[in-house]
Amino acid sequence: MDIFDLIIIGAGPAGLTASIYSSRYKVKHLVIGREPGGQANEAHQIENWPGTVSMPGFELLQKMREHAEKLGGEILMDSVSSVSKEGDIFKITTHSGEYQAKNIILASGMEYRKLQIPGEAEFKGKGVSYCPTCDAAFFKEKVVAVVGGGNSAGSAALLLSRYASQVYLIYRGEKLKIDPAYMEKISAERKIEVIFSTNIKEIKGDKAVEKIVLDKQHAGSGELAVQGVFIEIGSEPGVEITNQLGIETDEQGYVKVDSGQTTNISGVWAAGDVTNGSNKLRQIITAAAEGAVAAGSVYKKLQISA
Repeated sequence: MDIFDLIIIGAGPAGLTASIYSSRYKVKHLVIGREPGGQANEAHQIENWPGTVSMPGFELLQKMREHAEKLGGEILMDSVSSVSKEGDIFKITTHSGEYQAKNIILASGMEYRKLQIPGEAEFKGKGVSYCPTCDAAFFKEKVVAVVGGGNSAGSAALLLSRYASQVYLIYRGEKLKIDPAYMEKISAERKIEVIFSTNIKEIKGDKAVEKIVLDKQHAGSGELAVQGVFIEIGSEPGVEITNQLGIETDEQGYVKVDSGQTTNISGVWAAGDVTNGSNKLRQIITAAAEGAVAAGSVYKKLQISA
């Protein structure tokens, strides 16, 4: 079995950028990811990538994949089921096979927490969004709902109020868990209405979101007419691989990295949304930057050991 100098786990912006730089460094590597592009594919339009005024997320990430492959990067669409270390070699097991590498870059990204209600999956990208930064501008003069009660939900509601005609902030609790600065702005914003002690039971529509069903009545009805539902109940990094390898994480589960994207496990680097780096900004540009730094760090290690 061939032993790669590097296996990159994750095919989003961090993983694909790491592949591009690894190819330029002539590092023999393999990218393994469940889907090319990761969560960035879900953005209707990317409007903050330097040099690109506006582009669908899928298109931008497709260009990244094409770039990586043109430089010689091999990309395997598969899911990693386990990772173990035997001496100085890592064994990566996927659903379809087994691979070995001297080094790993963990770029597996994040997974949004889901409501797990009818209509959520069906209308994903058709009114259901997990990224207000990506999609807020597409709901100009429309009515939207934000689900959640923390700072991310409050921030989403404020951002959306710049575009939407009405924003419902729906929280299952009796009091928002939002910083005072956010609360002042939310209270002062006439477009935002907070609905407490309420859950969404179902998202309905024909070809796109048209209404949500609540578990209690609001203004005399158990339904709200909305065109968008922004789910802000948190996201979490995958912990399976980090637990298997003993990779150190912070209290929120993000992989701890230093300025070189190095983890506490020799031979393991991490990049992108899964890390506690870049002030946890979790944007495509920071994920790509961390991927580049991680690839550079791997190259330096290989040069030293050569």
